[in-house]
Amino acid sequence: MEVVLIGTSDAFGAGGRRQSAYLLRAPTGSILVDCGQTTLTGLSAVGIPRDEIDAILVSHFHADHFGGIPLLLLAALYQDGRRHPLRIAGPPGVESRIREASRALGHPLDELRLGFPLHFQELAPSAETEVGPVRVGAFPTHHSPDSCPHGLRIQAAGRRIAYSGDTGWFDELPAQVGGSDLFLCECTFVDRSFEYHLSLEELGARAPDFDCGRLLLTHLGAEMRSLEDPVGFDLADDGDVVKL
Repeated sequence: MEVVLIGTSDAFGAGGRRQSAYLLRAPTGSILVDCGQTTLTGLSAVGIPRDEIDAILVSHFHADHFGGIPLLLLAALYQDGRRHPLRIAGPPGVESRIREASRALGHPLDELRLGFPLHFQELAPSAETEVGPVRVGAFPTHHSPDSCPHGLRIQAAGRRIAYSGDTGWFDELPAQVGGSDLFLCECTFVDRSFEYHLSLEELGARAPDFDCGRLLLTHLGAEMRSLEDPVGFDLADDGDVVKL
């Protein structure tokens, strides 16, 4: 199993990097975790065909995490000739949110004949469910409430991957991601400066609380991206591949 880091920046493309998107390749299929507005460019840059994606997991409804889905669907229709099903799973309301976004961007799904089955699936907090080739559990995080923020625990091929989505610190976070082989953890800031995003200052103080095989910092803001020494943490970068 491997994880390809498609986009690792914050919402504003810090350091010229792309917005949140991560491809999980398992023996049974491939899952895209989040799909920011720059994801199509990212997939092309790293040589991953869109047709490889069996399902998309959405952590929350901010544009840098799900805004690339409408154009991915258009590309699947008009360029890829996709025929096999695509499943999109996310917090409650995921179907209506994506349909509203597509309509606002000028490409309403109701007017498209996609040519492939499109399925939507809601991820209930604190429950686990099968989504395509993986098993997924969702947990609430501390982020803008109107975005329905959730972190994700993903199991496939005997490996466990945890993903924070966007979040500020909350005391249950280490327990929610404990036992994962890889934890993709947002770290937007160096110093704590905003309630709804994590910082290196906070994570450094709490590092002993995490029981993970590897903790990789992502969703990096401009100051985080420019750090030469992240104080014992690994920083994610666009195009990196993590083998599990």
